[in-house]
Parts: sequence; C-alpha cells; structure tokens
Amino acid sequence: MQEAAERSDRMLDGVLQSVQPQVMWTHGPTTSGSCEVSRRRTIMTVISAERRGSFLGLVDRHLRKSGYQIKAINNDVEYPAVYARDGEGYTVSLRFGGEGQAFLRVDSPCVEKSEVAESTTKATAPTYEGMENIPRPNIRSPFWSAGAP
Repeated sequence: MQEAAERSDRMLDGVLQSVQPQVMWTHGPTTSGSCEVSRRRTIMTVISAERRGSFLGLVDRHLRKSGYQIKAINNDVEYPAVYARDGEGYTVSLRFGGEGQAFLRVDSPCVEKSEVAESTTKATAPTYEGMENIPRPNIRSPFWSAGAP
C-alpha cells in the first residue's frame, strides 16, 4: 500500500504540473480499504465557471498524452469531471464541487496491505489539521479566477 500511495503521489504531481498557470492545492485525506489506497488533493485556487472547461481540458490532454484511458467525462457546466485509468488499474479523477473547487484523486488497484504514511509532497497552499475541514477555495488567480465573484 505504501508503494501504491507513493505512486499515486507521483501521478497527482504529474497532473498538477501539467496545469499552467499553476494552481494552489492542499492535501486531502489518504484513505485505505481492504486492499486499496486513495490519495487526494484539493485545489484551493478559485476556478471560475468560465475557466472550468479549460482546466478540465488541460488535465484531459495530460492524461491522454500520459497513456491513460479516459473512462468517462461529465460535461456539466457547473460540476464537470473526468475519470481515467492507467494500464495497471490506477484510476485518476478530477471533479468540480461548489464554488469552483476542484478535487483530484487517485485510487490504486488491489495491492498488498500495509501501513500508509502521509504524503511527503509539499502542498502549495496551507494544510489543514486532519484534512477534514478544508474550506472552499480561497486563493485567487488572475487567470483561473477571472470572472468569479
């Protein structure tokens, strides 16, 4: 599970590095089940309704270029999402929630159970105790927040 969590971090890093201009993010909770692990990152940059399609497009292109198979796309104007899978069974999702907050998540396939340490990747936005009370996006970007209240 620890190796799967570290691979998930690398996958999330790749997605976030593909987004230009960069967005600010914080860690979401790491969860594990009977044989899978999930890592999450919450985007703290406000992404306006006018920019959500562009953001989704950047992530979609990165995933396709990196060899992921797109499993589903939700073209909802307010809450778009994309879901992809790699050849080894890892799934990546980007979905939008309220107020333009984007959520990235990687779920591993079934792996050998072990302890899982928190991510060592440094967040670009403030982190939150327990990662359970993350506020709505609160960092403005001249590009990504354009047109947002």
